[in-house]
Amino acid sequence: MQMNMPPPSACGSGAVSGRRPDACLRPEVRGKSIYRGGAPLALRGVTYGTFGGGPGGDPFPGRETVARDFGAMAGNGINALRLYTPPARWLLDLAEANGLSVLIGLPWGEHVAFLARTGSRHPIEAEVRRAVRTCAGHPAVLAYAIGNEIPASVVRWHGRVAVERFLHRLFRAVKQEDPDGLVTYVNYPSTEYLRMPFLDFCAFNVYLEDPRSFETYLARLQNIAGDRPLVMAEVGLDSRRHGVAAQARLVGEQVRLAGAAGCAGAFVFSWTDEWHRGGEEILDWDFGLTTRERIPKPALTAVREVFRGRPSPADPPPPRISVVVCTYDGSRTLGETLRHLAGLRYPDFEIIVVDDGSRDGCADIARQSGARVISTPNRGLSAARNTGWQSATGAIVAYLDDDAYPHPDWLHHLAAAFDGSTHAGIGGPNIGPRGDGWVAECVANAPGGPTQVLLTDTQAEHIPGCNMAFRRGVLEALGGFDPQFRVAGDDVDVCWRIRQRGWTIGFSAAAFVWHHRRNSVRGYWRQQVGYGRAEALLERKWPERYNAIGHVRWGGQLYGHGVPSSRPARCRVFHGVWGAAPFQSLEETPPGLVAVFTTIPEWYLVLLALGAVSGLGFFWPKLFLSLPLLALAGGGTAWRALSASAGANFQGVHGGRPRRIGRHLLTGLLYFIQPLARLTGRVAGGLTPFRKRTRWGLALPFPSGATVWSEAWRPPGTALEAIAAELRRDGAPVVLGGGYDRWDLEVRGGTLAAARLLAMTEEHGAGRQLFRFRYAPRFSAIGPTGVVLFAALSFGAATDQQWIASHILSGLALLLLGRMLLEGAAAMAALRRALPRALGVPATCPPSKAAARPLRVPSPAIPLEP
Repeated sequence: MQMNMPPPSACGSGAVSGRRPDACLRPEVRGKSIYRGGAPLALRGVTYGTFGGGPGGDPFPGRETVARDFGAMAGNGINALRLYTPPARWLLDLAEANGLSVLIGLPWGEHVAFLARTGSRHPIEAEVRRAVRTCAGHPAVLAYAIGNEIPASVVRWHGRVAVERFLHRLFRAVKQEDPDGLVTYVNYPSTEYLRMPFLDFCAFNVYLEDPRSFETYLARLQNIAGDRPLVMAEVGLDSRRHGVAAQARLVGEQVRLAGAAGCAGAFVFSWTDEWHRGGEEILDWDFGLTTRERIPKPALTAVREVFRGRPSPADPPPPRISVVVCTYDGSRTLGETLRHLAGLRYPDFEIIVVDDGSRDGCADIARQSGARVISTPNRGLSAARNTGWQSATGAIVAYLDDDAYPHPDWLHHLAAAFDGSTHAGIGGPNIGPRGDGWVAECVANAPGGPTQVLLTDTQAEHIPGCNMAFRRGVLEALGGFDPQFRVAGDDVDVCWRIRQRGWTIGFSAAAFVWHHRRNSVRGYWRQQVGYGRAEALLERKWPERYNAIGHVRWGGQLYGHGVPSSRPARCRVFHGVWGAAPFQSLEETPPGLVAVFTTIPEWYLVLLALGAVSGLGFFWPKLFLSLPLLALAGGGTAWRALSASAGANFQGVHGGRPRRIGRHLLTGLLYFIQPLARLTGRVAGGLTPFRKRTRWGLALPFPSGATVWSEAWRPPGTALEAIAAELRRDGAPVVLGGGYDRWDLEVRGGTLAAARLLAMTEEHGAGRQLFRFRYAPRFSAIGPTGVVLFAALSFGAATDQQWIASHILSGLALLLLGRMLLEGAAAMAALRRALPRALGVPATCPPSKAAARPLRVPSPAIPLEP
């Protein structure tokens, strides 16, 4: 597909306008796009300079040359310009007259060890401030770049954190001089590890000559950029070494790929071959779209065609897409959702609104917008989603929440992602829009929001339901969504079912939507309680995907605000030998066990237990000694919440330090209450640490074994597959051993105990086999530790003749011991039941040398296309 550029906005028409400089609105960031005048501004740019200097020492050519260059740029569909030195006002006036938005570089000697000189920070900041003052407020200004490619050796010399802090200082200085101006830093692959969440958008110089590698790296950069726009600040190829034809092919492809990857724009280096560095003209590089004499090269034609978005005759017609919006009493935001859907730039789509028994007139709002409306009794979210895909006429079914709205090119990016892959489903980011109020801003920075789990930069393990799309044939093959998930959890379930079939789920950072966050603490609490209930449903259906205490074991990386991985405890940079690696990345070390444990809902049960033990001090005063431990645990929880909230990013917040402090404090409160809300929902749904995991059975919790003789050869793995299938039919949670485990299957009896099975196969010739199985209980450290602790405390209380406390503590020790043994016995009994059934041995006989029939586990192939 060709790069789908939006029509020029009111501030970038691409023709001489004669407007006054103050007639144009300043650019602003909305999600992963840059907007101007209420419309997306796709940057179709070139770089300009650096030059040897013009009349009077001006760092640019004369006005007549600049005017001709800018007119030629506008005539070729270019609407943005990158400069490496601050311009005079006359140059900005010419840019505005030709519809060019200018990215202004602020040079300050970043190529040297700038922090090594004592007192160097103040002169650099003063120089940056002076440069910004000359341009501040001009409508042609797109943004300021506070640096360009600080060498990797310089960053390594000063340290990553020191450089990040200094750039943050420059960012604040620019904002003080021009509060409405956008600010970025132009990075490059050798220092991609620099983390600067304060920037308005991310910008990178990338020179990769292989289009496939360039496309792959763009996906990585999009995930580094997160919720902000990504701009390619330099792409290009030297025509002197590669030829003008190769330059045209590659540069055109680079610009096209940047648009397809959802970049906010791209700047081609450069407009002309004329280029100076350090006062000297560079004559052995020819990166320009025109020669030094301004004669156009073939690359200019190639770039112009991509900028103008002319489709290729070979492009297939885009697939029809059905957009399904399920709503229940969502009238407050449904109208906004439908207005934005009506403005999508896609040739073939339909809008289906499923009204799930709303009582606030949602159906009338949808009919007035022209959408197809299907009204049903209230049956829950999954049932509404099923009604939507069953009524869809498109090959692709895209789901959007009734409190979300898409970017105009949302469907284009989804269709392109499906066209270039065999993915069963594809999702994209969801970003909280600005203007929803300060509580919503805090909720957007709090944990527990809808987010994606990525296995790679383009492949997902889970995509959130507010922005997900599937091939209709896939939904039909799966039987749709599981109706038991009435409020949440349906997206997790369908993703797991897709991956269970061996299919894949894609992720397109370009296909983003805006998703309103809850704008009250009460609303946030109710949302998290609902998510907790959904977790309980998911754990009952997918017990093997949860650990012993009931938390999902994701295989991928969680992205978004509020997840532990977003604030690593430690990180290190891969610099390469002598710091010379061309691509230097940041390796994040996950937080430690204690740091993670304080973020889970069950941590509040630990605090409750500590409080109960301290309360027993009224019967045995020595137990009051546990109060400092309770205070330490509670204080650690509060500190964790506040430290996490310190990393919250509130872009565009005005009003000074008090407002920012208030937002950080509220975000800290949300970090504190979120696990408690999840715990409330999980407990209400039956997901407790002492939940029943499998059927109780009579079996001693001691190691045991079995052997099975088979006259018919079978692959060793099929026996384990049959045992696992039989255990699941029996309702037991089964976990398969990993590559480093000395066990093959684990059956959980509960939080405190499980049973593990180890299998081996003896080959006896002529297809005969002897299967040996050994299984034994395994007790978690929580159980024995708790038993010993309570028993020791009980003994101490008895020694002091504090009999009430002693009896209570001994009772707790016995209860914990009994529960631990009961769970171990249940797990062992589940294995004893499953072995004879799975291997074809009569239940009344010991599983030894019995003939077994061959096992077959069907896995029918289901097409991905409808």
